Amino acid sequence: MAAGSGTKTAAAGRLYDIVVFGASGFTGQFVVEEVARAAAAAAGEGQLYGGRLRWAVAGRSREKLRAVLERAAERLGKAAPGEEVGVLLCDVGDAGSLAAMARQTRLVLNCVGPYRFFGEPVVEACVENGASCIDISGEPQFLEGMYLKYNEKAAEKGVYIVGSCGFDSIPADMGVLYTKDKLKGTLTAVESFLSVKSGPEGVAVHDGTWKSAVYGLADEDSLKKLRKQIGYAPVPVVGAKLKKRGFLFYSPEFKEYCITFMGSDGSVVKRTQRYLHTELQQTPVQYGAYVTLGGLGSVLKLMFMGMLFLLLVKFNFGRKLLTKYPKFFSGGYFTEEGPTQKQMDGTSFTMTFFGEGYSEGQDPQKGKPNVKICTEVKGPEPGYIATPIAMVQAGLSLLEDRASLPKRGGVYSPGAAFSKTKLIDRLNKRGVEFSVISKPEV
Repeated sequence: MAAGSGTKTAAAGRLYDIVVFGASGFTGQFVVEEVARAAAAAAGEGQLYGGRLRWAVAGRSREKLRAVLERAAERLGKAAPGEEVGVLLCDVGDAGSLAAMARQTRLVLNCVGPYRFFGEPVVEACVENGASCIDISGEPQFLEGMYLKYNEKAAEKGVYIVGSCGFDSIPADMGVLYTKDKLKGTLTAVESFLSVKSGPEGVAVHDGTWKSAVYGLADEDSLKKLRKQIGYAPVPVVGAKLKKRGFLFYSPEFKEYCITFMGSDGSVVKRTQRYLHTELQQTPVQYGAYVTLGGLGSVLKLMFMGMLFLLLVKFNFGRKLLTKYPKFFSGGYFTEEGPTQKQMDGTSFTMTFFGEGYSEGQDPQKGKPNVKICTEVKGPEPGYIATPIAMVQAGLSLLEDRASLPKRGGVYSPGAAFSKTKLIDRLNKRGVEFSVISKPEV
């Protein structure tokens, strides 16, 4: 797959295809490893300009950045990366350094969170200096705030700002599109169920994600105001209305208790469906997101922790406690050290999608849905294996499937940006696998 001549011209003025910003952070180090893997594959397949992915790492400390590159080389069984990988010194608090970084690359993979505090300067630098930007934010307020402020400017500059390109929004958003693609007829509603399985060592998540959740929940009212400001057109309900489930319920399919998924997936999928409906006149899909919990013991533990969390998050001193002692308040789930290699090796996820709709020739506005489909997305440990894979493959789609991106630049959700690209094929090849479990039964 050779890059088109147009892409070469765009790249000619820039030193790098990709810069990983925040490369020495906890998640950043895994993204660096994944880019190194992609660069080795590109060299092997001669895909990019002369078979090279030109990339760099960026952050505040040259020593830490070199150490991250050495770690990646060691883990990939290669000699330490030579001069071919650039090292850029850059600080989120220094606008000049961000602008210099953005001017040198076609795409920034931004790993510096919580994005509500550190995300906007990077988006602004990229938009002003003609670089596209991908992040892994699960913070609706940040994502939709960037849409309000930068969508028009990004469109003028022809750059793409795509948020939430990690776990769990890529599996959810692309999973709905995959389900729609596989149903013969019109898909009108989907429910997804996330299950995370761990080995004997259990599961752990780095506390950066915990902080984002604390500040996000504390500031929910601002999100409502922001949405009013954007003035979204309501997405029409096509077909039978998807029934809302209670917050906690028992699922006969999984033989487990489930709760409503509290992450950003619902809002991300809704933004994609709104875009596909208004811009491409596609039938919008209704969506509900849930997560499986297990038995009654897990439910009681979660309810106790959840009530404590919701109580503390309302007050300033409570938020300080939550962010200072993540391990204690999350029952050992969120830690300052993040997961061990053993924990990551033993963990995997499955997201199951139950879709319903109307067979070809049936009018979705009349009668009950008469076809069903079940699909799933499976993958390795979500936070630090699947997320870097999703982020880097989204980046490669942005660079290589350029002709399949939306015609105008702008601020997009993953599904809106990548619905016509080869992103799902790319993810399948890297072990985040999309498949149909059961075909429609009329």
